[in-house]
Order: sequence, then structure tokens, then C-alpha cells
Amino acid sequence: MARPSGPLESPTRFRIRCWSYDQTGSLIASNDNWRDSQEAQIEATGIPPTDDRESALVATLVPGEYTAILLGKNNTTGTALVEAYDLDSTPASQFANISTRGLVGTGTDVLIGGLIVSAEESGQANVIVRALGPSLGGSGVSGVLADPTLELHDKDGDILAANDNWDDTQGGIISSTGLAPNDANEAALFITLAAGEYTAVVQGANETSGVGRVEVFNIP
Repeated sequence: MARPSGPLESPTRFRIRCWSYDQTGSLIASNDNWRDSQEAQIEATGIPPTDDRESALVATLVPGEYTAILLGKNNTTGTALVEAYDLDSTPASQFANISTRGLVGTGTDVLIGGLIVSAEESGQANVIVRALGPSLGGSGVSGVLADPTLELHDKDGDILAANDNWDDTQGGIISSTGLAPNDANEAALFITLAAGEYTAVVQGANETSGVGRVEVFNIP
């Protein structure tokens, strides 16, 4: 079972650091400083933020798609991290996928998505990891990353797999999942991961920049 991810396959409890919206765009809950509300519930999870100015929410979510939005107070900007933790111990409760959109810069200003494969059930997960850019323009996003590249790293920082254009190496298996990117310049990987922590890194080919999205899909 891969964690974290996005649409839910059964009702479950989550701790989310941000504003949370359901699939209709309706606001479910919001928070600025995590101690202002749900302090006891958040502390009980064992993973409260380390700074009182950081945000957190505990919510029970029914199956569906959800969006967490992270903003800087008073229109401030900077590097930040948005996280979702599955608090349910039952294997039937799991993420189906996660996606994060952000500005991909050059050098160390990359877009990063982290995931954890739990040791429950088989202790491994088949996943599709995607890096999107050009296709985001169809959703009205401007300044998209024209040619995203993708790397998947283990917890030690070693590269397990990498891809530039998704159809170059694993086109057949990626297409068979129904999750092939819509643009030939977008990147994707299919890989079986053992229990552990992993990081997907999105960059622009030839030091280009723009808005991109990193996604991870749990493949049953």
C-alpha cells in the first residue's frame, strides 16, 4: 500500500497540513496555527508540527477526491511542505493516488513528491509515477513546464529509476494501466517498490522552468 496519495478507497482519518477542499470545491476545514484548533487531536497523532506557526488538520474523509491548498499568510512566499498522513491502521483504508502542482525552477528549485510504502499486507506496491507539464495547459494553467524529467530516489538519495519522455522505455506497460500522460514530452515510470520511503523529483529538461505536477498512482 502506497502512502501518501489522493482519492480514497474507503473512509479513513487523516492529518493534513493545509486548507482542505472536497471534489465539489467546497471548503471542508482550514487552519493557520495548528494549536488554535484540534490541538489535542493533532498531538495524539504523534506527528504535530514542530513550529506553532505551522498548520494542521485532522479529518475523517469518505471515499472521493480532495485538494489541500497551502498558502503563505499575508501573501508571503517561500519554500514549504504539504503532507497527508493516513491515521487508520486497517489495510482496507488506503490512498489511491496523490498529485502535487508547483513551480519547477532550475538548480535545486525542483518539485518533490514523497511517498511511503507501508509494510502492511504484501509489504510492497506497484506504482506509476508521472511528471506532467504541457498537458496542464489544457486545464487553463499558464507558464507550464514544457519538457519535464523525472527521477525516483530511495531514502538514501540513490536514483532507482529515471525518465524523460514516457514512451521511450516503458510505453507498453504504462499505456496498459490507462495512465499514460497526454503529451509525449511528459515523463512516467512504472515500478514495484518494497516497503520504505521514496522521493520523486521533477525538473525541466535543459534547465528549463515552469509549472509542473508530480503524481503517484497505486496500481492494485
